[in-house]
Amino acid sequence: MKISIIGVGLIGGSMALKLREKNLASFIYGIDNNTQHISDALELKIIDAGVDLEHGIKNSDLIILAIPVDAARKLLPSVLDLVSDQQTVMDAGSTKAGIVHAVKNHPKRSRFVAFHPMWGTENNGPKSAIAESFSGKAGVICNKEESADDALANVEKVVNALDMHMIYMNAEDHDVHTAYISHISHITSYALANTVLEKEREEETIFQLASSGFSSTVRLAKSHPEMWVPIFKQNKENVLDVLNEHITQLRKFKSALEKENYEYLEELISNANRIRGILR
Repeated sequence: MKISIIGVGLIGGSMALKLREKNLASFIYGIDNNTQHISDALELKIIDAGVDLEHGIKNSDLIILAIPVDAARKLLPSVLDLVSDQQTVMDAGSTKAGIVHAVKNHPKRSRFVAFHPMWGTENNGPKSAIAESFSGKAGVICNKEESADDALANVEKVVNALDMHMIYMNAEDHDVHTAYISHISHITSYALANTVLEKEREEETIFQLASSGFSSTVRLAKSHPEMWVPIFKQNKENVLDVLNEHITQLRKFKSALEKENYEYLEELISNANRIRGILR
């Protein structure tokens, strides 16, 4: 297939590398408002050419939107305006209900497949792209019944080429689950980083004493606001619900310490240990 990737960053670049490696892409166009991203992607042989939106869509079998979720939601209707009944459009956003709703009544809705590769890092840009990023991870396709059979089949080929295990899910359910297993993790990481920066003024001390546990916990706080503010905005209600529960849990730990109720503290930790049986 000839593929156009809109947003040649971490996700788009990683997908391009893997699809080229698997010979699923015969030619890859890169479309990005950031000219440095295009230059870097060309130099790294992630893409074959940097083009404008109209040229890329006109000459591609598959168009992948790998841009922040608010930008994807705005751009998708215009992309669908330009495609034929033989082309496929997919996205790679972390929220799905908003983008699905944005094209619900579009005449070319069936050419679109809503997709979320469950992988990401705190890094960005094509220089951070890694071909094997998605291997073994979940690739979620949402509302598949709203997509044409051939468009769905093309995206399934992509998911298989990325070496992901495929999951089919309703967009609303997807957003609830990702609020719990992804979005709250980022908010917690940002909050912890702000707490440490507020209370620990000596940056050199942080650097010297930071353990691997601390580093892994706050790693997500390095993630860029350009990506995560739109995600929190698009999934606000679910994130707020999870955040309220998280605050309740923090208060339990706070109360146990204030009241020196160490039996209850042990109970809270033991209950949390049950996650071992789920995440192995």
